Amino acid sequence: MDKRRVVITGLGAVTPLGLNVDESWKSLCKGKSGIGHIDRFDASSLRCQIAGMVSGFDPLNYLDKKTARRLDRMGQFLLAAGLMAVKDAQLEVKKGEEYRVGTVGASALGAAETFERSHLLVLSGYPQKVSPFFIVNVAANTMVGELAILSGARGPQYFLQEACAAGTKAIGTAARLVKWDLADAVIVSAAEAGITQTIMAGLDKINALADSKWNEHPEKASRPFDKDRSGFVASEGAGALVVEEYAHALKRGAHIYAEVSGFGATCDAHHVTAPDPEGRGAAHCMRLAIEDADLSPEEIEYINAHGTSTPANDVMETKAIKEVLQGYAYKVPISSNKSMIGHLWGAAGAVEVIFTIKTMITGIIPPTINLEHPDPSCDLDYVPNEARRAQVHTALKNSFGFGGINGCLVLKKVDD
Repeated sequence: MDKRRVVITGLGAVTPLGLNVDESWKSLCKGKSGIGHIDRFDASSLRCQIAGMVSGFDPLNYLDKKTARRLDRMGQFLLAAGLMAVKDAQLEVKKGEEYRVGTVGASALGAAETFERSHLLVLSGYPQKVSPFFIVNVAANTMVGELAILSGARGPQYFLQEACAAGTKAIGTAARLVKWDLADAVIVSAAEAGITQTIMAGLDKINALADSKWNEHPEKASRPFDKDRSGFVASEGAGALVVEEYAHALKRGAHIYAEVSGFGATCDAHHVTAPDPEGRGAAHCMRLAIEDADLSPEEIEYINAHGTSTPANDVMETKAIKEVLQGYAYKVPISSNKSMIGHLWGAAGAVEVIFTIKTMITGIIPPTINLEHPDPSCDLDYVPNEARRAQVHTALKNSFGFGGINGCLVLKKVDD
């Protein structure tokens, strides 16, 4: 059997920078921050009072009123981005082909808002007011089931709840389904909506978030690889892609954005939140993705970093990149989108893969903003503060999550 190539034919996004891919990308290239003060609830008792929030989102622009009303905000994001990607790909699931189109969803936190509101009703003595759709929302995998219903896709379906690597691993899972001839196309959508009182309080308690000194200057809080970084900035949104077999895409005349040529997955087996400080699991994950793409490390022309702005991750990721790329590590441009969009948790990888694809298409590498005082331990080229022009044909995307779960993708530009 001939090797099946895997390409991406549709994109969709909802981010703190915009309600679609183009809006988000334009702001990213300008170095605009999407971080602001939390306005969903009174955050005055929290140490960190800022987040990356989606503004102006109306689920009725994508869903009927009945569906939108019963869904958690995470589900609204997931479906909105997923439907955007399907429309962008002009993917029509035809009769007789529905079992060859799959769906993969991802989220680290699931339906946090639904759970908190419903639990409050129970604690307040009103259990009868809990929505009959509570279980459907909290069992977050049902959201990708909704996407299957709306698109007519009846092929393999998965839902990954794999921390900050979930979105990247969802794309890798979809790519494997296509590569192994288990599907001809897969709709992937990863979403997060965890800017809630309990989630933010929990993150505050473990000192994972940016220090309170940044509350007055939220746009400065996310600063990957900078010595003044103090933690990540939580954010929300969704990213979605249509992953498709190359010949199948050509046959239906689809626009091809990029090729998924390599995927790697490992775990650190080290700690429930902290990464292996030596970056061994992350480095091996990168190697697996590069080897799967049948490339040498020196052929990687850009790295879209995980780059969380936490003291531990940024040093670890820098070490891992050096371990894999050796001396070439100092020559390859690297940037962190999280400096502007914050950390979208399970949706981060999907959104950042989209931005990586846009880099390959446009020849623009977005900057890592707020990199004003580089950490001496982070001494690579992180494209500080201003976007850079560069031709990128091959890129590596890193995602490393709580629990030491790692996912990496190699993307290649497809020249028609």
